[in-house]
Amino acid sequence: MALNADIIERWHHSKVLLMAGSAGSFKLLFRAVKSFKPDFEKTVIIVIHRKKNFFSEIEKLFSENSRMYLREISDKDEIKANAIYIAPANYHTLIENEKQFSLDVSEAVWYSKPSIDVTFQSAADVFRENCTAILFSGANQDGAEGLLQLRKQGALTIAQHPGDAEMPEMPNAAIQLNAADYVLGTEEIFDLLRT
Repeated sequence: MALNADIIERWHHSKVLLMAGSAGSFKLLFRAVKSFKPDFEKTVIIVIHRKKNFFSEIEKLFSENSRMYLREISDKDEIKANAIYIAPANYHTLIENEKQFSLDVSEAVWYSKPSIDVTFQSAADVFRENCTAILFSGANQDGAEGLLQLRKQGALTIAQHPGDAEMPEMPNAAIQLNAADYVLGTEEIFDLLRT
């Protein structure tokens, strides 16, 4: 489907971009990080499932290829515009208010910490219609409930088309819940991010 005026207008209105996924999403998230221009003017928050206690070079790889300020989130970090934040392993990332993150050590959700649902649900309460959320490939249902909460609060919600996803379970779960305003192919998602 071609991008319509509604999706483009809501995307331009968004101050925050949430992007999340699990298995099969890393390359897409990396591609997005590389594509953002220095004057992107949105806050980007990335939640990707990572193995517990597994040392990851994600932040290093992303920051070396990003033209925007990028950092892994620490507890009580300030949320700034024109910056990319990555949820750390072994914590849930919560949006405390429009200006601050907090990290939580409670139990894993869908066997995952960080949980996409936890971040999305807290973002729904804070950012509401000023937010766009994209759920990419993944092998479980994490993110579907959170995407639904975002949609109910007026955020623009997008699921990657399951036919394009390396692991379709995650976007499929969101579609089954009617959590996505739009189901877009991978290239349509990147077309939107460029508008």
